[in-house]
Amino acid sequence: MRLLVIDTTGPACSVALRLPGAADRLVSETIGRGHAERLAPMVETLLAEAGILARDLDRIGVTTGPGSFAGVRVGVAFARGLSLATGAPAVGVSTLAVRARQADPTGERRVAIVHDARRGERVVQAFDRGRPAGDPETIAAAEEDGWRARHNLHDREAETPLDLTVLLDACEMVGEADVPPSPFYARPPDAKLPGGRAP
Repeated sequence: MRLLVIDTTGPACSVALRLPGAADRLVSETIGRGHAERLAPMVETLLAEAGILARDLDRIGVTTGPGSFAGVRVGVAFARGLSLATGAPAVGVSTLAVRARQADPTGERRVAIVHDARRGERVVQAFDRGRPAGDPETIAAAEEDGWRARHNLHDREAETPLDLTVLLDACEMVGEADVPPSPFYARPPDAKLPGGRAP
């Protein structure tokens, strides 16, 4: 499978390419902001270095969040657009699921994945032997210990940068999507209409 994956959920803009019989190609730049400007050139360069065209791809994977609101939106929109242009199906994988796979690559443990959503909130999800043990929840930071106790989860997995090889594995295992990937935001957008009215 010729698989391209994208992650723009954090301060890094990251792209990875997996081709049959070749080593994975990975590129990542910590840029903070400006994912929309850097993502397309990074993909173009990675494909050119591998000697293939976008239309040669079999699948496009993207992290759907939670993460930076703008970054999630950029990555998902780009993957959906590239899918429409090439005909390659796009699949989405939650950042929480990728982190769970990274923390428990052999699927033998019960792990708690906690994303700092800022403003005193956390997005949490439990995974048991590689499978979700419940849906993601947004909770107050002060409720984290209680959430852990209810799920009998006491070890906190470090919120480290995503391993792109793990992301490639996750996207390769996902069945072809029936619908384009959708962004997962920790909270609704903060945008306001003129006069401070909610949209």
